[in-house]
Amino acid sequence: MISIKNLHKSFGDKQVLRGVNIDVEIGSTHCIIGKSGSGKSVLLKHIVGLLKPDKGEIYVDDKEIESLTYKELFEIRKSMGFVFQGAALFDSYNVYENIIIGLYEHGERDTKVLDETAVKVLSSVGLLPNISERETASFQKEWDILKYKKPSDLSGGMRKRVGVARALVGNPKYIFYDEPTTGLDPVTSEQIDDLVKEIGKSLNVTSIVITHDMFSVFRVADRVSMLHDGIVRFEGDVQGLKDSKDEVVSEFIDRFRLEGEFDS
Repeated sequence: MISIKNLHKSFGDKQVLRGVNIDVEIGSTHCIIGKSGSGKSVLLKHIVGLLKPDKGEIYVDDKEIESLTYKELFEIRKSMGFVFQGAALFDSYNVYENIIIGLYEHGERDTKVLDETAVKVLSSVGLLPNISERETASFQKEWDILKYKKPSDLSGGMRKRVGVARALVGNPKYIFYDEPTTGLDPVTSEQIDDLVKEIGKSLNVTSIVITHDMFSVFRVADRVSMLHDGIVRFEGDVQGLKDSKDEVVSEFIDRFRLEGEFDS
């Protein structure tokens, strides 16, 4: 599991995190919500070891992140996949190159391994038919078309899916999503939410989702933590979030209280 204990972080005079405590259970989808500037992305950067806390501890698989050597941190990062806001694909690379770049940078040169990995993860996110069909002519045709497309040739939803596929390379135990539905229309956003749920369920991946999109939270979250003024203002399940009487929590989700959204 991922465990965050009494995490503090300041940048100059600005105190962003003031004692954050969160436990993320294995196999769950845990959403982190809060206003802009509440420290959501700062929290995520601590988990992957990009930032060091002023105080507090972060544990991943019972390993304390700050105490790890660079080599140990590198190894634990292999168990993590990251889906960036906007997908963050390399514009000059095609889909295939964007998918296999991590393997290539780590020394993999076997084209069969690279091809099989790309096909597997792109099938997992619905951009290619099921792998059982890979020997058919139609599968090969779709693959030949998709692999050479540049990010500029893709819709917003397809770019997100390629970003998720890239995060799946290496069979990670943990996937971190940074605003996965930002900039997408409602229909595509729901498709990405379904993808997040399906990946978590089918691959038994533990997911942390940073988001402002409450509709996504209602659809995908097993647990929710809300950051406010540097602390965890709320932690619980979706129904607890909907029923919360806390004025800060209520104010944050009030604009999403549309008819039917809070049923069940």
